[in-house]
Amino acid sequence: MTLMQLRVNDVRISLLKEKTLKECVADKLGIRKAALQKVQVLHRAVDARRKNNIGLLYHVTVEADLPQAVGKKILSRPGVSLFVPAQPEVPQLGKVPITERPVVIGAGPAGLTAALELAKYGYRPLVLERGRALHKRVEDVDRFWRTGEFDPVSNVQFGMGGAGTFSDGKLTTRVNDPVMADILQAFVKAGAPKEILTEHKPHVGTDKLRAMVQGLAAEIEHCGGEIRCETQAVDFLIKDNRLTGLLLDDGTVMATEAVILACGHSARDTYKVLASRGIGMEAKAFAIGVRVEHPQILIDQAQYGDFAGHPQLGVADYALVYHTEDRKRAAYSFCMCPGGQVVAAASEEGGVVVNGMSLYQRDSGIANSALVVNVTPDDFGTEPLAGVAFQRKYERMAFMAGGQNYKAPAQSVQSFLQGTKPTLWDAQMYLQDLSVKYRDDHPAEKTGEAFFGAMPSCRPGVTEAALESILPNYVSDTLKQGIRYFGRRIQGFDGPSGILTGVETRTSAPLRIVRGSDYQSMTHAGLYPCGEGCGYAGGIMSAALDGYHVARAIMKKYKPF
Repeated sequence: MTLMQLRVNDVRISLLKEKTLKECVADKLGIRKAALQKVQVLHRAVDARRKNNIGLLYHVTVEADLPQAVGKKILSRPGVSLFVPAQPEVPQLGKVPITERPVVIGAGPAGLTAALELAKYGYRPLVLERGRALHKRVEDVDRFWRTGEFDPVSNVQFGMGGAGTFSDGKLTTRVNDPVMADILQAFVKAGAPKEILTEHKPHVGTDKLRAMVQGLAAEIEHCGGEIRCETQAVDFLIKDNRLTGLLLDDGTVMATEAVILACGHSARDTYKVLASRGIGMEAKAFAIGVRVEHPQILIDQAQYGDFAGHPQLGVADYALVYHTEDRKRAAYSFCMCPGGQVVAAASEEGGVVVNGMSLYQRDSGIANSALVVNVTPDDFGTEPLAGVAFQRKYERMAFMAGGQNYKAPAQSVQSFLQGTKPTLWDAQMYLQDLSVKYRDDHPAEKTGEAFFGAMPSCRPGVTEAALESILPNYVSDTLKQGIRYFGRRIQGFDGPSGILTGVETRTSAPLRIVRGSDYQSMTHAGLYPCGEGCGYAGGIMSAALDGYHVARAIMKKYKPF
């Protein structure tokens, strides 16, 4: 007998059958369950390709005591291989002495991950965060959502944790990078739920994300780093096309040889200063649109059929894309938040921006997502800051349409599609009738507002307004085509229960600060553009990955202190 360590992919457990994971692994391998000494989950996903037989799909590692001949036969089966544990990537530490501490501008996912990596290896990074510490920031944002009292220093975009702190906390990414596992482990150590290590679509939720941010900050400081909140770099000191230091908002001049710029996609004043210093940047495509809300049960039933509400499935999400006939435009869902809510996300006075977030439990009863349309420099201009001006224009129009009090313009999906007087009344009456019907049909279940959610959910509130009047015509037209198409994919998506809120403009940075293969600015040595704000990421996980690699690039050049 030989003890073998195996990796077994695509082990399916149907929700129609009561079988354990161990039993299903044994069936797939064609051996007795007793031969399996240990089964550990590597990856778990929902398989909803057949609505009449939804199941769970696992990749696992297995320890099995098997005769040598049986083991050889098993290894010939599809999806079975010897398990080789991943080895952590050992950093290459440079030989150039570094006389000043490396500085990280921004304490979002990219900045915190970069700072943690530097701190672990003795580089004693200094993190500058323009917004407030987390506990104070949460108070400021909550006050804004309750009263409409906006704070340009501390809001959904600025402050400890970055924009991701008030989000769904999704950790999915299209980037396939072997260091993802190490970053997820660091997140778990900092306070994230353990299941993010195995779930196909991991999420943290804004409530648990706050604990994770605090844990990352504590680890950075424990390893010798420092974090200063309410401290902004307002200028970049340059000599011979090399960054030599920073000017802080209190007048302090700080010398430094390496600055990681992880400023986030809403640091428009920083972009302006960089442009004035001739730092290389270029306009890039992004997307704008609205947020759409539906009862979560509508999405669950469309995606899971009769299995909707099954305790092993949780709430359903969706990813939708529509291309116009000429392929020049696309409407697509973005940052979909099951069981969440729409939130005001302004970062400037006189502008309305909306976003979506959810708590870890995703139990609001509301499904919401951005519905956005791609825009390019052909639409707004090739000058690097043209995209910022484009965003600002429509955010200010939304502010005016909402009543100039940070309430967001909103209307029902059907009034938007039909071009009739903007209203929420039709959707709200439909939802009320739906709630009553569901309560009558399911008297034993939790129903009413606690089940369906209070729509529209956006705080500090909404104002009925025509959304097509505050969006470019090509965006509104593409959205209408897209929503009708999505209604053929998800029954009821274009129906009477949907509500739209605008505007969503911060899908990604409207520019890119160009960098080379060494991660440094193409025009100014010592500046390391990083993360979503510099045009190199699109979400929490991809930003964290970029922060990791930028930190490693600095470590490859310089010796630790």
